[in-house]
Amino acid sequence: MNLKNITMKPEEVKRLLEKYYDGESTLEEELKLKKYFSRNDVPEDLAEEKEIFGFYIQSVAIPEPSVSFEKRIISAVDTVDHQSENLKHRKIFGIITGIAAAIVMLAGSYFFFIQRSEPRDTYSDPEIAYAETMKILYNVSSRLNQGTRALDHIGSMQEVTIESLETINKSASGIIEKMKPLGNLNKAMNSFDNSDKKN
Repeated sequence: MNLKNITMKPEEVKRLLEKYYDGESTLEEELKLKKYFSRNDVPEDLAEEKEIFGFYIQSVAIPEPSVSFEKRIISAVDTVDHQSENLKHRKIFGIITGIAAAIVMLAGSYFFFIQRSEPRDTYSDPEIAYAETMKILYNVSSRLNQGTRALDHIGSMQEVTIESLETINKSASGIIEKMKPLGNLNKAMNSFDNSDKKN
């Protein structure tokens, strides 16, 4: 059968379409429909059907799976099963490690509080204790001062930034002041245009 120049009456086309949409058409009838709708002279009332079948004609057939497709699927499933098994082992190991850490912390706390000795006075002479305290406080103070020297540069940077912003604000104010005559000129031109339109 020559399907390139297939001609069918509109009634026959509609009957085949009805069979096609009901799922009762044969492969030969579907092929007839595809060839019919691949033509350029399809009636306007069947234009929507032409678009649908045009899509079917242009779409590529679904390729058959390769020979190793099933083996690859089974291998992927086995890999996922193996990974989930490893994950279970990791969870169990994490739980056991957490329990062991808790036991070590409890034992350490117990020995710390039981074996803890009362604080004792290391200096018998109060003047020596005072002198040692002052020495430690002076050391801490000097280290804090060294650490805050780096912040002095930040303060000077902030001052420069403030001065720059003030300069920009002055420049902007000057520009605005110089633009005011232009605003007055614009108002005058608008009023002149409005008076011309009225006349």
